[in-house]
Amino acid sequence: MIATAVNPFDLRTVLLARHAQHVVLIHFPIALYLAGVALDLAGSWSDQGKFGDAAYYNFTLAAIFALPAVATGLLAWQWQLEGQKLKGTLLEHLLTGATASVVICLTWAMHFRARRRKSNLPRVRFLLEAAGTLAVVVAGHLGGFLSGVNSSN
Repeated sequence: MIATAVNPFDLRTVLLARHAQHVVLIHFPIALYLAGVALDLAGSWSDQGKFGDAAYYNFTLAAIFALPAVATGLLAWQWQLEGQKLKGTLLEHLLTGATASVVICLTWAMHFRARRRKSNLPRVRFLLEAAGTLAVVVAGHLGGFLSGVNSSN
């Protein structure tokens, strides 16, 4: 039997793959959030407002991209597993991913509110950003196992 090769440039294959969108989209909120945290820390250590502005825009884009990442993750669950009850690593990935998405949005909301009121950001944001970083890293790590990137083979 001859195996047929899949063309990686076939748009139908790319757009209709059952999980590919989640795997691709998830990198945007991860990178944007982590860059936002780094920029916020840099802005708090220096008196340059440009770092704070860059952090805000990174958090804004991370919150925007978190929504389709969550949606495609839920769709992948429904399509691939037909809505089966989740357990093990997949359940842990869902919970940490949902937590990360909520914290990303809360971080953005805190920055948005401070900018709108033209007030200083509360120091507690660093705890929120640390929790978000932890949730993003753990969700990404678990997702790596699910995709086979972090497999032991």
